[in-house]
Amino acid sequence: MKNFALIGAAGYIAPRHLKAIKDTNNTLIAALDKFDSVGIMDSYFPNADFFVEFERFDRHIEKLKRQQNIHLDYVSICTPNYLHDSHIRMALRRGADAICEKPLVLNPWNVDALQDIEKESGQKINTILQLRLHPSIIALKNKVAIENKKEKYDIDLTYITSRGSWYHISWKGDESKSGGIATNIGVHFYDMLSWIFGKVQENKVHLREKDKSAGYLEFEKARVRWFLSIDENSLPKKVQEKGQRTYRSITVDGEEIEFSGGFTELHTESYKGILKGNGFGLEEAKQSIEIVHQIRNTTLDIKGEKHPFVG
Repeated sequence: MKNFALIGAAGYIAPRHLKAIKDTNNTLIAALDKFDSVGIMDSYFPNADFFVEFERFDRHIEKLKRQQNIHLDYVSICTPNYLHDSHIRMALRRGADAICEKPLVLNPWNVDALQDIEKESGQKINTILQLRLHPSIIALKNKVAIENKKEKYDIDLTYITSRGSWYHISWKGDESKSGGIATNIGVHFYDMLSWIFGKVQENKVHLREKDKSAGYLEFEKARVRWFLSIDENSLPKKVQEKGQRTYRSITVDGEEIEFSGGFTELHTESYKGILKGNGFGLEEAKQSIEIVHQIRNTTLDIKGEKHPFVG
């Protein structure tokens, strides 16, 4: 049984991590969040110590080690994106491996620095890239490998997940903290595409607004037109008429890839891999971090292959 700590216990994604720790028969010894709405912990680890101040949380972990010889094995990080780098470093300083939500960090040079720290500490930094574990995505990767086409695949990626006014007031609406739309809701798609279709050869941005973004990515084996939005007005009319607030679509050479289901257990599967030493590390995360950094900083391009949803 491994000892876990969780930073960001009140966040949206934290329950998936709590469940994964429980499902893999491990224990949570301490949790931290500046917000105290963490009653969900009672469903998983009611006896875990909880803190709203980082300093007391950090001191508690040190005291457990010195006074009770209780060592921390993993720190699960579910905090706002801009804090991931600091919290990963804290985990490694405490002699624990890190399990961090995506995006691992906001900038490519943060990855380089963490590689040095990881080497010095002897600890491992893992990130959650659950789409790599989705059966439909694995099937697509296998299909691409078997076909070994000379021509590039043509792909349209569309992801619209409606968000209310709260989104823009929260840290997610602050690009300096979240990285903006493409980083916050798109990074795992870019990772999935690069995992299947190879290195990026071209990265153009046609649209970049606070609630939507679109562009064109060319990989070694694919041409991708992408569109991401949190604006419900972006939803296709048929989807709106059904009262649905989310639309997710990937077409490969005109054929729809169905992957809307099957997400619920992927964090647990991620943890199983990490505990066996097969987690996704810094090197795996790097290309998607480079992609979103360029999307944030490149000059808008009005030419080229545009997604159908871009006017």
